[in-house]
Amino acid sequence: MPTIHWFRRDLRLADNPSLVAAVEAARRADDEVVALFVVDPTLWSAAGAPRLAYLARSLRALDEATDGRLVVRRGRPADVVPAVAREVEASAVHVTAATEPFGRRRDDAVERALGDVPLVPTGSPYAVAPGRLRTGKGTPFEVFTPFRRAWLDHGWSAPAPRPRSVPWASLPSDGPPAAPGTDVDLPRAGEAAARHRWAAFVADDLARYPTDRDRPDLDGTSTMSVPLKYGEVHPRTLLADLTGGSAAVASYRSELAWREFHADVLWHRPDASRTSLRDVVPDDAWASGPSADALFDAWREGRTGYPLVDAGMRQLRAIGWMHNRVRMVTASFLVKDLHLPWQRGAAHFLAWLVDGDVPQNQLNWQWVAGTGRDAAPYFRVFNPVLQGKKFDPDGRYVRQWVPELRDVPGAAVHEPWRLPSGAAPDYPQRVVDHATEREVALEAFGRLR
Repeated sequence: MPTIHWFRRDLRLADNPSLVAAVEAARRADDEVVALFVVDPTLWSAAGAPRLAYLARSLRALDEATDGRLVVRRGRPADVVPAVAREVEASAVHVTAATEPFGRRRDDAVERALGDVPLVPTGSPYAVAPGRLRTGKGTPFEVFTPFRRAWLDHGWSAPAPRPRSVPWASLPSDGPPAAPGTDVDLPRAGEAAARHRWAAFVADDLARYPTDRDRPDLDGTSTMSVPLKYGEVHPRTLLADLTGGSAAVASYRSELAWREFHADVLWHRPDASRTSLRDVVPDDAWASGPSADALFDAWREGRTGYPLVDAGMRQLRAIGWMHNRVRMVTASFLVKDLHLPWQRGAAHFLAWLVDGDVPQNQLNWQWVAGTGRDAAPYFRVFNPVLQGKKFDPDGRYVRQWVPELRDVPGAAVHEPWRLPSGAAPDYPQRVVDHATEREVALEAFGRLR
């Protein structure tokens, strides 16, 4: 009796405990493993074109890694998975456990539809599964620093070995899906590309990570957020390579801990994907109407008149990714300078980010907005000019993405309104005055307090 390994957020063969379990079960029965991926129309219609295009490439890479045996079927998982199980008379369906709200509901429906065929979850997309860690009082963590301590103390398993050979089954397949067209410049997809990028980062860039990771003008990040999103690499694999007690190792581990903290928050508060976990300003403080829509359009199109904000928004549209420091600045600008709800910005990011991941995107937006767990206080407002001067001191990042300012030298690029008349004629004027809007935000915060 064959087993099924249903790939979801684990598009890899190495360090995949669920796949190991499926292979071991098949070998005990002297049978085969069905490598299944289901194109769920609900998820497919909700994802932005950059994510769909990258997913299609990742699935093609996985198909090659499985010797062309990846079985792709289209439809509702609660219909497709049981149908494949009946087709091959499967003994079990193996999965990496879902942790996000939609995935948990989907798996409950699939398990019911499978009947006597067990749905076997093994492992999760995280080093420490969401929901596992608790405070000394037995409650979920609400603050990052104690969560990180508990996370480090708990530790994680060693990476699971890649099966030496897998008896893949041959079944009819719809083939990897054709994604909608996009002009976003996507990175290479697949497990091999992810492992190559990670090895290069560890060898060449990790030592400078504590300082360079905040510099959008430098290639100082690992860009592992993309393969982590699709499970082309597991965080446990990255942690296994982070050896020693250097500041760089500690800094990178801390960033992985943030990722796991956000997943843990969403595990306990599924509504956090849509709803603020706490109110920070009165309802009447949020802008609305045609003028608010015009400001939102200027923000999403990179026409705010603030160069660091505009560079980030244009980078997002060009490559489906944005430097994390700039994500914080652009998010703060939307919420606290334009007074627009974080949900509007989060939806735009999810539409364009290749690494768009619900717990990371939504909870990071809530952190900036001051509405989430361990949130920056609402009165912490990022100044886009000072942030630009500090983290893009020569203006290289801005000039890369804002061609209207490419002839402006040095740090002067961050304050184009101070340039001589005609120095940047095509660059838009500021849509708001930051100092004024900061006071408006603080006044609204004070009214609720």
